[in-house]
Amino acid sequence: MSPLAWGLLLLLAMIWGSSFLSNRAALDGLGVFTTVTIRVTGGAALLWLWVVLRKIRLPRSPARIWQFLLIGFFANALPFSLIVWGQQHISSGLASILNASAAIFGVLIAALVFVDERMTTRKASGVALGFAGVVLAIGAEALGTLDLRALGQWAIIGSSLSYGIGAALARKMTKGLPHEVSAAGALTGAAAWMIPLMLWREGVPDFDWPAHSWAGVIWLAFACSALAYLLYFRVMELAGMANLSLVGLLIPPFAIVAGALAYDERLGLNQLAGFAVIALGLLILRERKA
Repeated sequence: MSPLAWGLLLLLAMIWGSSFLSNRAALDGLGVFTTVTIRVTGGAALLWLWVVLRKIRLPRSPARIWQFLLIGFFANALPFSLIVWGQQHISSGLASILNASAAIFGVLIAALVFVDERMTTRKASGVALGFAGVVLAIGAEALGTLDLRALGQWAIIGSSLSYGIGAALARKMTKGLPHEVSAAGALTGAAAWMIPLMLWREGVPDFDWPAHSWAGVIWLAFACSALAYLLYFRVMELAGMANLSLVGLLIPPFAIVAGALAYDERLGLNQLAGFAVIALGLLILRERKA
């Protein structure tokens, strides 16, 4: 990759890695659903502004509405909610490690859905290693219990499965759409789910939040949603999907360092070893073609 592509890839990993720290900061003042609602609604507004300013072609088919609702649910609303809920009970670093399994689920679901993504021996080896790393990171004690810490970890795994479903839906339903419109539409669809849920479960926000919670939720909307999507597509253009997949390996180190510096979080050896095994699985899965 070019130095520009590497720089943008590292910036994207840093931004998405910081989302776990931002979630924790937001939770000091906001509820789970309020945090997610502001993230997706703010991100959607910023991306639509970008689309309008760039005069990007807009979709005209009414069918796009239910497609964006479906993609937004699985790609944004559900996984964001599971991650934020899970982070009430586990550290930012561990959440980021378990979230790296999203690429594993993505490959598995794609192999079941798309004829050009058939499972090969190499892919099967990568998937098996990835899941072994997840089990190692979770720990044997959590596999047989249902306390809040264990449930928090399983919530992150659930978010990874949801990401995989969302990615498959996006591939099938957004062909021919500009990337920016697809991203804005998905976030808008997520907002359509989250706003009623927030009002039902947590009510109208009072906005009387600590400064660091304000900073966290604004960063989630601006950087982790709107800006990150634009960076994602730019790196894809510069380096291809194969190199872009490296971001999954780079996010956890940023999240682990941020959690340690801001909240003095510490991870056990089994969690770090689990990430190493997941990373190996992701490297095996990585296609050679760009």
